[in-house]
Amino acid sequence: MVLGRQKFNRYTLGAAVTATVALGVAAPSAFSQNSTIQIDGSSTVFPISEAMAEEFMAANRGTQVTVGVSGTGGGFKKFCAGELDITGASRPIKSSEAEECAAAGIEYIEVPVATDALTVVINPDNTWAEDMTVEQLAMLWGPDAEGSITNWSQIDSSWPNEPIGLYGPGTDSGTFDYFTDVIVGEEGASRADYTASEDDNILVLGVSGDPNAIGYFGLAYYLENQDSLKAVAIDGVAPTPENVENGSYTPLSRPIFIYVKKSSLESNPEVRDFVEFTIDNAPEIVPEVGYVPLSAQRYEAILAEL
Repeated sequence: MVLGRQKFNRYTLGAAVTATVALGVAAPSAFSQNSTIQIDGSSTVFPISEAMAEEFMAANRGTQVTVGVSGTGGGFKKFCAGELDITGASRPIKSSEAEECAAAGIEYIEVPVATDALTVVINPDNTWAEDMTVEQLAMLWGPDAEGSITNWSQIDSSWPNEPIGLYGPGTDSGTFDYFTDVIVGEEGASRADYTASEDDNILVLGVSGDPNAIGYFGLAYYLENQDSLKAVAIDGVAPTPENVENGSYTPLSRPIFIYVKKSSLESNPEVRDFVEFTIDNAPEIVPEVGYVPLSAQRYEAILAEL
């Protein structure tokens, strides 16, 4: 089924990117028994899930929400194996993943939670690639570029004859799937000679430490690291919430989701309460962690259908 406070730096992006974590609890409980809600999946969606978990547990002592990062594909593997209540996804579920869930008897609800401006980033010392075209990005990241497009001057003859340092998400990432689809023209089609990681903080460190580096990941990770990164405008349009809302930042604007296991939703009141809490609080928390909220009417419709 498809359903259509404090500032950002309170919600740290590095706290649980490489391993599942349990966040702290406080305040009175609405439930009488201890309960654990298991969440994993997309590193892009992680800042939203982490922030929601903090706020939810602060109001519900005895309910523990664990938030891990395995990438969108890795999260769906765990989700379809019955290991999770909720998984974050930076792309819709693939037909092969849906079939895997169906074979395991896992029914789910898809809940859009925000819009992301997938962001291409360079080092602050880079003054030549501040604006790139989709065609230039495709030339740089396509499979044919492997081993052949290695210097900046090969993209544009006026750019330096310096080696390009490439950083991007791994193949389990929904960001990898989306970027290759809309930039290269085929999902999964990419050069392989780059530093890949499901941990976006590793990509941040790589680009910020190399004057000739370029990479891509979700908007939240750029906004949290603006002092050490520079965002690339795509065809003259910068990745800002305003440009996402007015529709000018294309083709790298995309919806991001959580997928909720129906059996958890139906049998565990804490899971239902957490999902409703997420939708209710998205208009406030989503922009705080660096993404663009959906319209109030859209959230109301999602909540009503849920």
